[in-house]
Amino acid sequence: MDLAVKGAEQKNVQYSDSQQAGTLMPTSGFFFTSPFHSLNTQGCFAKITLPAVDGDDLQGQFQQAIWQAFAQARLAGIKTPILCGALPFDTRQPSALFIPEKTQWFEREAFMAGIDPDAGVIPDIVQRVELPEQPQFIKMVTDAVQATAGEKLDKVVLSRLLDIKTREPIDRQALMACIIAQNPHSFHFHVPLEQGALVGASPELLLRKSGHQFHSNPLAGSARRENDPLRDRQASERLLASNKDRYEHQIVTESMHQVLANRCSHLHIPASPELLSTSTLWHLSTPIDGEVADPAENALSLACLLHPTPALCGTPTLVARDLIRQLEPFDRGLFGGIVGWCDTEGNGEWVVTIRCGIVNANRVRLFAGAGIVKDSSPQSEWLETGTKLSTILRAFGLNQGQ
Repeated sequence: MDLAVKGAEQKNVQYSDSQQAGTLMPTSGFFFTSPFHSLNTQGCFAKITLPAVDGDDLQGQFQQAIWQAFAQARLAGIKTPILCGALPFDTRQPSALFIPEKTQWFEREAFMAGIDPDAGVIPDIVQRVELPEQPQFIKMVTDAVQATAGEKLDKVVLSRLLDIKTREPIDRQALMACIIAQNPHSFHFHVPLEQGALVGASPELLLRKSGHQFHSNPLAGSARRENDPLRDRQASERLLASNKDRYEHQIVTESMHQVLANRCSHLHIPASPELLSTSTLWHLSTPIDGEVADPAENALSLACLLHPTPALCGTPTLVARDLIRQLEPFDRGLFGGIVGWCDTEGNGEWVVTIRCGIVNANRVRLFAGAGIVKDSSPQSEWLETGTKLSTILRAFGLNQGQ
């Protein structure tokens, strides 16, 4: 744990309709919007880089480090400290978490009304590099399909990256305005990093906790939306009836039931998925709710218990993670991880780090993945990840002309 400790006073502010959205979106702090709670932070009281590999253990080193940092923040004058930031896909790697000096809470609906997507100009793309390129990705998926045909692996999620160079450095505030305007119903986030920032609009709630109650909404299985209403409805119906996608989704919900059951006094997971739509994609979705058995449980301990879900890794988790490390020609880092916040009462919200990118000056790295099961088609998975990358490009307002 890296503690950069100094005196601070936290402020909790409710913003009115008359205040401009631009005053909220940070260029350096943590920013997160949700129908539950939305917040914007300033400054950094303490950084926590300790890996969250034992983050689900309430008595473990990671949880103890968090509560120690909370205690020190209170002693320094921060009355109601929060922890915010991101965890990587592989929790054995360093965390990107911190306790801010100041936190402003705001109402998302009023904030959204003030968003101006044309407040700034997003520069044109001058260079695009895919990692891996199509032949290698097809080979990756082919190898993964063969692996799922055996008895050791049911599903693995493989991903690819798109590295972009723009003509001029990107104004991150203008970028966030564009992302929010084009994805009004997603969870929006900006996480400051040592170099640049992690930004995005995730549709997937991993874990929300309020009091003893918690909620989750895993997504697995997707289809492109169509402009024509009839074709769009048919696309959603095909997804809901797809044996391949329903099997992929069932793997996720069954795994979450197995993981959560022993930590809950109540757990409800619907037997069948429903449809969730974004502006560009249909998803299979299962709303989950429950009540924790141990009142000491907190939002981050439950999030670490679930992360990574089969929706981002595969199942069994360790077998899938090892295959990802073997097949993917890059380190995911924060991609496929989780981003969010929690407070000293155990409340908080964590979403899956998808529909996202890392922005640093005039360079952007985007991430997209697809679940591979025994019936997967390598060409279809290439097209699915391409659709997701195109979705992110549009969401980021990036010119796709080159």
